[in-house]
Amino acid sequence: MGKVVTMGEIMLRLSTPGFERFIQADSFDVCYGGGEANVAVSMANYGHKASFVTKVPNNEIGECAVAALRKHNVDTSDIALGGERLGIYFLETGASMRASKVVYDRAHSSIAEAEVSDFDFDKIFEGADWFHFTGITPAISDKAAQVTEAALKAAKAKGITVSVDLNFRKKLWSSEKAQKVMTNLMQYVDVCIGNEEDAEKVLGFKPGNTDVTSGDLELAGYQDIFAQMIDKFGFKYVVSSLRESYSASDNGWSAAIYDGKEFYHSRKYNVRIVDRVGGGDSFAAGLICGLMDGKNMKDSLEFAVAASALKHTILGDFNLVSRSEVEALTKGDGSGRVQR
Repeated sequence: MGKVVTMGEIMLRLSTPGFERFIQADSFDVCYGGGEANVAVSMANYGHKASFVTKVPNNEIGECAVAALRKHNVDTSDIALGGERLGIYFLETGASMRASKVVYDRAHSSIAEAEVSDFDFDKIFEGADWFHFTGITPAISDKAAQVTEAALKAAKAKGITVSVDLNFRKKLWSSEKAQKVMTNLMQYVDVCIGNEEDAEKVLGFKPGNTDVTSGDLELAGYQDIFAQMIDKFGFKYVVSSLRESYSASDNGWSAAIYDGKEFYHSRKYNVRIVDRVGGGDSFAAGLICGLMDGKNMKDSLEFAVAASALKHTILGDFNLVSRSEVEALTKGDGSGRVQR
């Protein structure tokens, strides 16, 4: 099995119980998560060596975040300690036609105030095969963007494969700032993951004469965007999950991948959602796992889509499924029958 390094922010998640609204809640359910941390947990669950890099406060809450990762066999030895606080996000889970809502409280978190000198990237990437980050990390702060670029330079110097999930977050930065920062970082990326909104808001790409939100033209629109991205940045693969939101409770879920020659669309799953937070991260992890395992791009994509479909049925940020469960679903076992 290979070694993957991910870097970003892990946060304290405070969720309203069940489907309560914020104004109804007298308590919150507690867990920890964040884009790259979620990917690390999935990769460890699949049997790969997974290391997560961040900075957390040197207090009990920081220790709890680290313990949440250790519980799932993620290497936390390169996590820096210091700063004032762990970022927090509040989640109100939607249902039917009522959308979920997220409120961030993450300004001046430890990773947002981190310096490049907090990390020994030459040591961190020793023996690594893959490095994954998301567009959320450089969006946190200018310092976090500097740390991200330093990590990318170190990874590429060692010949490590790099993937990014563009993940535009309008509550963290503007499209103009995202394009300025992320366009520069794409020179280090081999595998780019992002839907049509990410491609437009983060990198400025728009589909040609197609509408990616309408029927049969949807896939043509994605292929057009993918081709533009590969032409400009030389990515090995461009990938996107394809979410059809029938409601907050029911989604269609599939994905597409393009290598500059062949465009492939996966099987679609109709998912009854328990918790969609972390769905994209579970998809990214499944894709990385498949490619690191040596699967071709089609089989890697099918593994990723199945893994993410399963994540939508699990509470919390982490995708707590095994490799065998994902493989069973890719083979068509989606009946949900009780296992006795």
